[in-house]
Amino acid sequence: MSILTQSARLFRRSYERLFVQDCLLCGGNSGPSLLCVACTADLPRLPAAGCPRCALPTPNGDVCGRCLGKPPHYDAALAVYRYDFPIDKLIQAFKYGHRLALGHHFGASLAEISARIDASLIVPMPLHPLRLRERGFNQALELARPLSRYSGIPIATRACSRIRHTTAQADLPWRERASNVRGAFHCAADLTGQRLLLVDDVMTTGASLDELARTVKLHGAAQVTLLVLARALPP
Repeated sequence: MSILTQSARLFRRSYERLFVQDCLLCGGNSGPSLLCVACTADLPRLPAAGCPRCALPTPNGDVCGRCLGKPPHYDAALAVYRYDFPIDKLIQAFKYGHRLALGHHFGASLAEISARIDASLIVPMPLHPLRLRERGFNQALELARPLSRYSGIPIATRACSRIRHTTAQADLPWRERASNVRGAFHCAADLTGQRLLLVDDVMTTGASLDELARTVKLHGAAQVTLLVLARALPP
C-alpha cells in the first residue's frame, strides 16, 4: 500500500470521526451522512417498472393510459422515491424547516438516476418572487446545484421565471391544478435544440411541470425530461 493511499484512508477516517452525526430519522449514529444505512435502505423507492412518460408505476413499465390518451408536453419523467413516509417528512423538513443540507443529500440521489439521461441543461422549477421571499430559497435550485456538480450539466438559473403568483397546488383538488398554473411561467432564453432536465422536489399531478415544459418547448427546447425527488401516487 502506498503512502498516498494510507494517508487518504487516515484522512477519511479522521473526517468521519470528526463529523459524526445522528441520523435525522432514527437518531442513531449515521457517520458523516444525514441518514444511517438502515434508514436509507427503508426509504420508499419507486418500483423499477413505471410509465416512462410520467413515472407512475405500471405493469412491465408500459406507458400508462393517461399518457396514451393525453400525452404531456414533457417527453419523460424520472423520480427516485414514492411520496410517502418518511420521505414526505424529510422533504417537508427541507422546504419548510430550512434543513438545506438535505438539498445536497437529495441532489446526489437525483444525480444517480440522471446518469443515463442525455441532457444539455438543467432548469430548476422557478418560484414566484413573493413565494421566494416568503421561503427564503428555491428548493428546486438547491436540488439542482449538487446535481449539476455531480453530472457536469450546467444550470440555467435565469432562463425561466414564474410570473403568476398562483394558489399553492397542494391546496387545490387534483382536477383544478392544470388551470391554476396556465400561463404561470415566462421563458427569457432561446432554448433551440436544448435537451432539458426540469428539476423539482415533488410531482403530484405534474400540472406545474407540464406547464413549464410547454413553455420551454415554445422557446425551442428539443427534449424535456422531468427529474423529481418524489412522485405522489393517485389517491
